[in-house]
Amino acid sequence: MASYKEIFGTNIEVLASDPANPVEGQVWYNSTDNVVKGLAATTAGAWATGGSLNTGRQGIGGAGTQTAALAFGGTSPRTAATESYDGTSWTEVNDLNTAKNSLGDAGTQTSALGFGGYSPGGLSTDTESWNGTSWTELNNLNTARQWVAGVGADNTSALAFGGTPAPTGQTESWNGTSWTEVNDLNTTRYALGGAGTQTAALAFGGGTPTVQSVTESWNGTSWTEVNDLGTGRYYVAGCGTQTAALAFGGRSNPSNQVGNTESWNGTSWTEDSDLSTARYGLTGVGTQTLALAFGGNVAPGSQTEEWTGAGSPLTVTFTDS
Repeated sequence: MASYKEIFGTNIEVLASDPANPVEGQVWYNSTDNVVKGLAATTAGAWATGGSLNTGRQGIGGAGTQTAALAFGGTSPRTAATESYDGTSWTEVNDLNTAKNSLGDAGTQTSALGFGGYSPGGLSTDTESWNGTSWTELNNLNTARQWVAGVGADNTSALAFGGTPAPTGQTESWNGTSWTEVNDLNTTRYALGGAGTQTAALAFGGGTPTVQSVTESWNGTSWTEVNDLGTGRYYVAGCGTQTAALAFGGRSNPSNQVGNTESWNGTSWTEDSDLSTARYGLTGVGTQTLALAFGGNVAPGSQTEEWTGAGSPLTVTFTDS
């Protein structure tokens, strides 16, 4: 049998700690842990437990990535609490100006947008912008609504679509200053999931009020129906891009919460590994392969789960068994 050196042209490196940027197939000996390790690619997606939110809640807003996320608003009871995630734990930061739940969201950990929702005054049109330190109130949505979906790269470029009290297909585009009404969804609905950007978005699931599996793609001008979710649901969370999205959680009927996770490849949805805790009213951020799910209706509502999708880098430890 050929040795590692004969195959790869080098001996296995001896390192005091794991390399910062290993490549797939690289193998090394960790002299601190006294084990042989290597970098492989995951063969299936899986959820793992992350650090719990300080304030448990559902109907929560979120922005950012798996290792740099922002959580804001929510209910049980209604709150303005905002928290920042560093990949390990959540830290409380400055609150929203107005407590609200079931709001739309977009952006990053340092440049986020929260809009609509339900506040102490009722259905809201409020829009607030986060600059990494504090929230600032800006121009309102044209139509007050809750359970509205949102996508966008940062606090200057976003899309809001769907919502209730009466299920709507209304879509509005944000340019950093004001909202403009654009073409509606083909299927009116609320509590739907979203992924993508202001000009290339995906809308999926929701309620009409009957549970929907409808998926629509946005090209910056209009919505087009594409292939449905495998499991219809509302109060569903989502993240990723128009061509590589992730949908997870939700309700498949008025009395049933699910942990179903599905991946979108730009053409169709594929069932993947379920959330550890089935729930609805959660939110999600990140990509199809590295996502974060947090909050939800299941007590205490502080659950955070980290998703590693198929094909993601994975450090493995070799044993002689």
